[in-house]
Amino acid sequence: MRHLSSALLLTLALSAATVPETIQAFGHSWTVQMASDWSVENGTLRLKVAGEPAAGQPRRPQKYAILNSKPYRKVTVEAEMKHNARSLMIVYAWQDKDHYNYAHISTDEAAKQNVHKGMFHVFSGERVRMSALDGAASFATEEWTPVKLTFDGDTGKCSVEVNGKRNPSLEAVDMSLRWGQVGLGSFNETGDFRNVKITGETREPDIPGRQ
Repeated sequence: MRHLSSALLLTLALSAATVPETIQAFGHSWTVQMASDWSVENGTLRLKVAGEPAAGQPRRPQKYAILNSKPYRKVTVEAEMKHNARSLMIVYAWQDKDHYNYAHISTDEAAKQNVHKGMFHVFSGERVRMSALDGAASFATEEWTPVKLTFDGDTGKCSVEVNGKRNPSLEAVDMSLRWGQVGLGSFNETGDFRNVKITGETREPDIPGRQ
């Protein structure tokens, strides 16, 4: 009986560790993996803890906050970002933890680091690059940088402007994930977000996409 009780307690503990939590920022509720990894102060959302995929698990982002909203089929995400290392990201077309896209915005040039600075696709496995390798690095300084992502699920097109400029490495088309929620975070680093504004059109029941 004691052995069974210990096994049950372990199962419950593991289950509790995977239950998503919520935080409040920019007048909205966001779902995160662990609320203690984040802080909100003076209008700034801060990701304080970096994450790495567990050994043997697919290489894909580990720390992000997903806006609790209806899924968008068209959406614009605007924010000022400040990285602490090399990169941050915006998640879009998020349907669940195994199916989403994201824009990786980095100090690296894509041609030199092809798993950085680009548009990426997660579909039940490793993240896969969707965008070109052309273009300069996006984050040119360590200061606050304006970023704007625009996604149209009707066409599958998504593009990102950094400091008001578009870049071939931050443009992509994906017809498999044509609607979903949006989010902010980092692949495996930390950083800050402020002046976040999200506008768009939510998905109607008959809009095609992953079912």
